[in-house]
Amino acid sequence: MTFTRRQLLAGAGAALAAAALPAGAQSRPAWPAKPIRLIVPYAAGGAADITARVLAKPMAQALGVPVVIDNRGGANGNIGTDAAAKAAPDGDTLLFTASGPIVANHALYASLPYDPLKDLRPVAQATSYQYVLVVAQASPLRDVKQLVQAAKAAPGRISYGSSGIGGGAHLAGALLARMAGAEMTHVPYKGNAPALADLLGGQLSCTFDTEVTAAPQIASGKLRPLAVSGPRRSPLLPEVPTMQELGFGGFVVTQFQGLFAPARTDAAIVARLHRELMAALRLPEVVQRLQTDGGYELVGGTPEQFAQLVAQEHAAYGKLVRDAHIRAE
Repeated sequence: MTFTRRQLLAGAGAALAAAALPAGAQSRPAWPAKPIRLIVPYAAGGAADITARVLAKPMAQALGVPVVIDNRGGANGNIGTDAAAKAAPDGDTLLFTASGPIVANHALYASLPYDPLKDLRPVAQATSYQYVLVVAQASPLRDVKQLVQAAKAAPGRISYGSSGIGGGAHLAGALLARMAGAEMTHVPYKGNAPALADLLGGQLSCTFDTEVTAAPQIASGKLRPLAVSGPRRSPLLPEVPTMQELGFGGFVVTQFQGLFAPARTDAAIVARLHRELMAALRLPEVVQRLQTDGGYELVGGTPEQFAQLVAQEHAAYGKLVRDAHIRAE
């Protein structure tokens, strides 16, 4: 379930009202009183990192303190997510992440050092996005049909990169291979940026990349888009068909990005964070960067709606990972 930008705007008044500080808040120490550490559990330059930096600037201005991005990549997002989950619940350490560490990693790993449903408190969903299947401009593969034919002709020779095992790009590639009846080699990285660098360098055959990171390379002619992974075409790439249009019925892989706090963070702090994030998502420069230029759907909604989405996708993606027999290596 995804909440649209229209719902975000329609619910803005209710969200602002809910964000009011309770009567006894004046007796608590002022927050924020020092810089906020925003953990992004991926390498710098990837999709979640870009979105976090775009949103951190207006939030810092509104909160009156710096919001410092702390990239904690590794272990498919587990390292940074665990650090945020175990941080003091004082509002000074937060997590901005894509779906994987919250809704898929519990099925990928025999055990996690954190419980995504118990140790983290959803503040708000920021975006929803799909992936675009891309090859380097120099690649002889002109479309998905040729990609599938090449994978079937030489099992394992066609490789695809991702930002980590079990992430959306990996699941999209695994789903393509499974639906096509072809064997493809998955190469995991610590983020979108290094995977894209190897694709451009000729070390990978293809990858499902986020539109926000792939779009500049597509516009410059360095990458060729073949298909998008969502249920409909992207406004950013209207000429690129969906996987479903190309005959892969039921092929839909999308992800969310959102803000979380440690589980026991005070409700007044969560309300303030929610209010400032909603305000940031409505800023023209944020809409331009993330929606118009990046292809994201700006979502928003209440913390309760985000918690509902997390619970639903925790179950759904867990099933997809198990059915595809994907395990962390």
